[in-house]
Amino acid sequence: MTISKLYIDQHVANLPQVVSIQSRLNIPYEVVEDSQKVFEAVSCDNDPVLKGKKLLFLTSNRGAFIKDCPGTRAYTCCGYKILHIGTYCTMDCSYCILQAYFHPPVLQYFVNHDDLLKDLERLFLEKTVSRIGTGEFTDSMIWEAWTDLSSLLVSKFAGQSQAVLELKTKTTAIGKLEQLQHNRKTIVAWSLNTDRVIDNEERGTARLSARLRAAAKCESWGYPLAFHFDPLVIYDGCEDDYRQVVQQLFSQISSKNIVWISLGSFRFMPSLKPIIQRRFPGSKIVYGELISGLDGKMRYFKPLRIDLFRKMTTWIREMAPDVLIYFCMEDDEVWQKALGFIPAEGGGLPKMLDESAVRICGLNPLEGSGFRVQASGS
Repeated sequence: MTISKLYIDQHVANLPQVVSIQSRLNIPYEVVEDSQKVFEAVSCDNDPVLKGKKLLFLTSNRGAFIKDCPGTRAYTCCGYKILHIGTYCTMDCSYCILQAYFHPPVLQYFVNHDDLLKDLERLFLEKTVSRIGTGEFTDSMIWEAWTDLSSLLVSKFAGQSQAVLELKTKTTAIGKLEQLQHNRKTIVAWSLNTDRVIDNEERGTARLSARLRAAAKCESWGYPLAFHFDPLVIYDGCEDDYRQVVQQLFSQISSKNIVWISLGSFRFMPSLKPIIQRRFPGSKIVYGELISGLDGKMRYFKPLRIDLFRKMTTWIREMAPDVLIYFCMEDDEVWQKALGFIPAEGGGLPKMLDESAVRICGLNPLEGSGFRVQASGS
């Protein structure tokens, strides 16, 4: 998606990085007193979701840069932390929850990086294992063409041993990562899906083959990797398609360099359904065998989820018996029937993920005031 106009919060207009972004984008811009004018420009459009992807608002994050992942007590949460660098995305996936999450949806980039770095310093001083990522409210790598964000973050994480940064993307915007000294404290991660789902539901994203080639490059540069099969979408022929994706993955990537693989089924807030129907009239994604879950989101019937999860884990285990697989937002019954154990047997999901990060990324919280692995989130 091409950015057509830049809005700049007057309070940050003179920051050097704002001037740099203006220069790189070289598009019409407007300095505004506050966000209201930007929100109005998006809200009045016939398709606010699309409009919000074409306008970029440079502003400050006036809240915390580090947030706990918004999990729910009804399902097992991974204890992840979010580094809140900005909001929304230039890509256009039918199932994207951000279409309904933000009112209105506006592409914002937070430029007060001094505050961001202070929050990270406080996190590093905790001397506990932390897993933190930038891909919850946006894609981690869409900012690469206009900013030096990856250079800032990767270098910052490389200088400590308590936390690991995960950059999750559906792009191939990895060029700047090649020359960075990362010290294996940054995990580069991709959301993976079948070609059919990418073609029909993920507008403007990189092809599966391109994502895997980018992952292989990052591995050659020494980065640890992660992969997220989320959302898994059930359709006629999906099992053969997903098995092929697994085969393609391990034909190019070493399982020993994968920190974790997550599996999550398609799920959505009920308010997202009419948005998908209106914006993606050819999509059949909301017409599957769905039921309201314990968190109020629509999701596939549990037996259907378990069946696909069991098959996915079997295919992955055939090629990577030691890689850590986990489920995103599922209960103990799903874990037991699909993986053969529940997270509590491994000390809890956050502990399992922390230990994998320690082992593969070389974290060493013993450098602090004492090693204690704790859940970094909800």
